Parts: sequence; C-alpha cells; structure tokens
Amino acid sequence: MTTLSAAILLFLIMDPLGNIPIFLSLLKDVAPKRRRHVMVRELLIALGVLLVFLIGGQHILKLLQLRQESISIAGGIVLFLIGIRMVFPPADGGGIFGKPSEGEPFIVPMAIPGVAGPSAMAALLLLTNTQPGRTADWAIALLGAWLATAVILLFSTYLYRWLGDSVLTALERVMGMLLIALSVQMFLSGVAAYLHLAV
Repeated sequence: MTTLSAAILLFLIMDPLGNIPIFLSLLKDVAPKRRRHVMVRELLIALGVLLVFLIGGQHILKLLQLRQESISIAGGIVLFLIGIRMVFPPADGGGIFGKPSEGEPFIVPMAIPGVAGPSAMAALLLLTNTQPGRTADWAIALLGAWLATAVILLFSTYLYRWLGDSVLTALERVMGMLLIALSVQMFLSGVAAYLHLAV
C-alpha cells in the first residue's frame, strides 16, 4: 500500500463529511465562542490516540499475541460494520457512533470514536504490522488524513449550510460503499494470508 492510498483509507474511515451533522448536534448546546476550541481539542486528542496506535502498534500486537491475519480479518469486519452503518444509518439518527450526549463533549464521542474509531486503530495496527519499516510513511498518511478531516470539521458549519443535509448524506453513503469494498478486500487478504493463498 502506498502512502497516498493509506491516507485515503484513513480519511474514509474518519468520515468527516458524515460526521458533520453529528458534530454540529453535539456542539449545539456549547457556547458559540467555545465551539472552535472544543473541536480543536477533540481533534488533537484523536490524533494523539492514533499516533499511539501507530507508534506502539507492533508492541500492542506482541503483548496481545495477535497475528497479522487476525488484525486484517478483524479490521475488515469492523470496517464492514462501519460502512454498513454509513450506507444504512440507524433509525434513531445517532450516526455511526450512537446518540449525541448532553453538555460539552470531552473525548467521547467526538474524539473517540468519532475521529479515532476502532476501525482507524485497526487499520494503523495492520499497516504497522504488515510493513513495520515504513512507520514514517504511515505517520505522513495519518497526518494528511487527519489534517483533511480537521479542516472539513472545523468548517463544518459553513459546509452544512452550503451543501445541505441531503448532499452530505449522499456523500456519506458513497464513502460507506467505498469502505465496504475496502473492508471486503482487507478480510479476503487476511483469510488468504492465513490459508497461504495468492490473492
């Protein structure tokens, strides 16, 4: 996987366009002057968590005695479920990570799992375990995907007014379809590696 394709994968997983309506609803009770500060804080927390998984990914796998195939298959399953929820959102309107909570959000659910979700963590574990010598490349991919996500979410109010709910919903469905395709490929790669098959 190239650095660009890894960045695109992480960007799709973070799903900033799909998260815009949820993030706006989470911040509706926060004072307007505090909203930008809260958003930046949550984005930085998410980046910190993802960097920990990127740098310590191999150590986490060794500690838990997990094989690369297990991470690939599990990551594919998690990505598939996230993609399904993006294409077919729950009826309660809670988006991909449940109903919005009351008050000023802190870490949950904006940072985790809004930006730094289990699928992003699994993808980073898979990348570092598959090609451990390319940690710098994966860091660049992560920073690029996070920066694009941060820009979109920081300007979420303007994007929501400009694009509207229907366009954002359509974009989220398209991103969900792409995630489903990526999840199937990740799952098949894990199964093939476990069975020593050529894909």
